[in-house]
Amino acid sequence: MQDITFHPALMECRRLFLRDYEININIGVHEFEKQGEQRVILNVDLYIPLNLNTPSNDELDEVVDYDFMRETIRELSSHGHIQLQETFCDEIVAAMLMHPKVIAARVSTAKPDVYLDCHSVGVEVFRMKKV
Repeated sequence: MQDITFHPALMECRRLFLRDYEININIGVHEFEKQGEQRVILNVDLYIPLNLNTPSNDELDEVVDYDFMRETIRELSSHGHIQLQETFCDEIVAAMLMHPKVIAARVSTAKPDVYLDCHSVGVEVFRMKKV
């Protein structure tokens, strides 16, 4: 698989990231997963053109605020039970792309407590606006 960061539209971007953000949510299709919340670990990469995300006055309103990622995820996770990680991941990446400065986003979710014989199970999606 080709590394997406070599796409010409991303070459002049700043990458913002949120690493190993842990939340507890109601997610899963199995009966044991519907009994309560479980841990989900999220990773988000946002790609913003440098000309839209390079501060000249060292002010927060000149860039994309990291809180945007956390608050958006927290809001989406509060809407009730989610069956599939794929659904949750797709909703997050779509919400990230709603930000006017973001041109691409990569989101991964992982559930570390589903199986005892592996670190985690998860899904990742990358989407880019038409540029």
